[in-house]
Amino acid sequence: MASIGTRDENHQHFWQVAEPYLASGVLVEGTMMGRQCLRAASNGGFVATVERSSGNLVVKLAKSRVAALIESGEGLAFAPARRVFSEWVAVATWDERRWSELIEESLEFVGG
Repeated sequence: MASIGTRDENHQHFWQVAEPYLASGVLVEGTMMGRQCLRAASNGGFVATVERSSGNLVVKLAKSRVAALIESGEGLAFAPARRVFSEWVAVATWDERRWSELIEESLEFVGG
């Protein structure tokens, strides 16, 4: 599937991790709250996005998993416009392998 909109060069880490999933057809590009995101190709469920200002990876996971990542210090609450999304967590530390693992975990969670 073709890219939707223009990819922000500041978010190259996100797209680097996303590319194999997009190429394989497991994920497709979409939009969520006006930002580019990754969706499960099988059911359209939201999987991941990137925070515009920080470049953090943001993934959808079970509430308990989000809480555990935040408690461990690996994750940050995702709160666009100051509203916390309990099934979304932001991960600031760039680690290609870890970001891939989290995207796969999210894909499994949303049923992709």
